[in-house]
Amino acid sequence: MSTARLARIADQIQRELAELVRQELRDPRVKLVTITGVELSRDQSHAKVYFTTLGSPEDAAACGEGLSRAAGFLRAGLAHRLSTRTVPDLHFAYDESIERGVKLSRLIDEAVAPAAPEDAPPRRRPAG
Repeated sequence: MSTARLARIADQIQRELAELVRQELRDPRVKLVTITGVELSRDQSHAKVYFTTLGSPEDAAACGEGLSRAAGFLRAGLAHRLSTRTVPDLHFAYDESIERGVKLSRLIDEAVAPAAPEDAPPRRRPAG
């Protein structure tokens, strides 16, 4: 199977999962969650679903647990929405790339920002 077809199916799974989580999932642990990506195995039997959420690391862990517990429900919902022969088993993983990107951006901003001289007196504007 071509990688382009796998990528299209993975994108479709990502869109449908986002809708299912937003509209039909009622687990209180799963809140403010974003599905950031899906990696599909070559035989389409397993899908690794990456997600991110707002909040503390404890909230992210609870959200991951809630998503894992709802994997069967979400898989059944996907079966109704997808036109593929099989629906993959869902495995959820927290996506740390966004946090890592924000941290790197902050470090770059700090390195590029000009340092204020500490012992120089404040500059005065000339009178005139």
